[in-house]
Amino acid sequence: MLRIVLFLILIALAAAGGAWVADQPGEVVLTWGGWRASPTIPVFVLLLGIFAVAVVLLWSIVTMIWRTPGRLRRRRHEKRHARGRHAITHGLLAIGHGDTALARRHAVAARRHAPNDPLALLLHAQSAQLDGNRDEARRAFRAMAEREDTRLLGLRGLFIEAQRADDAVGAVMIAEEAIKLSPSSAWASHAVLGFRCARGDWSGALAILDSNLSAGQIDKPTYRRQRGVLLTARALELETMDRDVARESVMEAVKLAPTLVPAAVLAAKFESEAHQVRRAMKLVEAAWIANPHPDLADAYAHVKLGDTAWHRLQRVETLAAKTPADKPGHVEGQLAIARAAIDASEFARAREVLAPHLKDPTQRVALLMADIERTEHGDGGRARAWTLRAVRARHDPAWTADGYVSDRWRPVSPVTGRLDAFQWQTPVASLPSDRSTTIESSAFEEAMLAAPPPKRVTAAASEAPMEPPVAAPAPAPAAQDNSPPQAKEAAKEAPKAANEAATEEPAVTPADLADPAPAPAESSPPPATPVFQSRADLGKPGPAPIPAVIPIVRAPDDPGIDDEGPSDEFTEQIGTPKAQAGGWRGFWSRWGA
Repeated sequence: MLRIVLFLILIALAAAGGAWVADQPGEVVLTWGGWRASPTIPVFVLLLGIFAVAVVLLWSIVTMIWRTPGRLRRRRHEKRHARGRHAITHGLLAIGHGDTALARRHAVAARRHAPNDPLALLLHAQSAQLDGNRDEARRAFRAMAEREDTRLLGLRGLFIEAQRADDAVGAVMIAEEAIKLSPSSAWASHAVLGFRCARGDWSGALAILDSNLSAGQIDKPTYRRQRGVLLTARALELETMDRDVARESVMEAVKLAPTLVPAAVLAAKFESEAHQVRRAMKLVEAAWIANPHPDLADAYAHVKLGDTAWHRLQRVETLAAKTPADKPGHVEGQLAIARAAIDASEFARAREVLAPHLKDPTQRVALLMADIERTEHGDGGRARAWTLRAVRARHDPAWTADGYVSDRWRPVSPVTGRLDAFQWQTPVASLPSDRSTTIESSAFEEAMLAAPPPKRVTAAASEAPMEPPVAAPAPAPAAQDNSPPQAKEAAKEAPKAANEAATEEPAVTPADLADPAPAPAESSPPPATPVFQSRADLGKPGPAPIPAVIPIVRAPDDPGIDDEGPSDEFTEQIGTPKAQAGGWRGFWSRWGA
């Protein structure tokens, strides 16, 4: 609306000016050589306007002609740039959906139409990576690293290529160069931090961590936790070399990360050696409440030097009581009590705490039960059965990071180089699944675990009662699968021979039972008792005829021994004893005589 009003005002002013010029009387005389003109003032103004318009039109034509080549060049450049942008866009889309041929074709078009465009270099490098041409990708990234605007991007690409080529030193050098250019590069600081941790350069790793905090890459709680991890790693390394530095580092680590298990264990050890038992117990208790761990229980048990096993058991029970039964860490407390009870010879207490976990035991539970059977009763069979069961049992929690399971805590993941990656948890490979197990429990294990533990009976040989002979035939032992064929046939013929002997022998009277049997000159070996049954369930076997071939009975898991004796390397080299003979006999024996 305002523009319309202004336009109307301008038209009114022009009309008023034209009317004023038309009303002016007089003439304008123009003389040029022999030419003379005298138009009126309105006609002169009109001619002057026409001349001005003609000059402006002529100037426009001349300017257009002068600028036409530049406009053509700009239009051609813009057209090429548009084609390059189109090729870059569709090339990146082709890389996104994995079309190698299309990405390569668009990369060639982008280099032809927009050779100086940074995105064209990126498209060329990524298409070479997708095609598997590492050399071409490195050349493209090297060209990007030489430009000012794409230097960081080129260094990042060279870093990735060095990692793929397993060139750790080259990758770290590139990352350090990127940190010099831009301290806020997260990938570069992460790479340098992981490399310094892997090399054991804890001071350099702490410096990188401080720069990350200054650049705003991490927050304050994360910085405190990671600094505690690095200080703990340095303390563990210097524990046996420089105990003063190790103690100072681990004490600072416990202040920064009080729930870090290895820091609490090592700090409690130092405090215990300094006779600061209360402080050591508080450190372990704070870490135990947050993350129950076997190392914490062991450190808590031995926090006071010189204690008996019974006192250690009482202390571990106190620590385990701090974890409620509804928390997952309650199991660690029960296992710690069982371990301390075994050391204190309190086997009833150990069985009591392990009883709820025997239906589906883990490896540690099964090994503890094997230790109980071996230590309490000296029962090697049941201990062996529990050990075999531990092989097939579920895994216990372990230090796990990015799918990697370690037997000890580490500050950095060996897979990704991530700091503070290890967590105390059950490995993914040992989680239960819906598929049935492929390894079935053995008969030996089931029988040994079902049978009651044997009782140790110490009786004199002269006071042992004599068993009277019984006319009932003794059952022959079952032939084993690994027995030879002759042994199996002998085992089948044994019951027949026993029946015939029973029919031929006369009836035994009570008077005969009263007379003791004369002692044989040589005691025959007693018949083998199957190991899969309890002695209480066996009958009283009578004298059975000795078979012609005695079968060799082995345990189901006994691989046996080699039939051939160990070879004598010295004998093989110098020959048989006959070949070793001296004189003419040895000479002719060496020549085959």
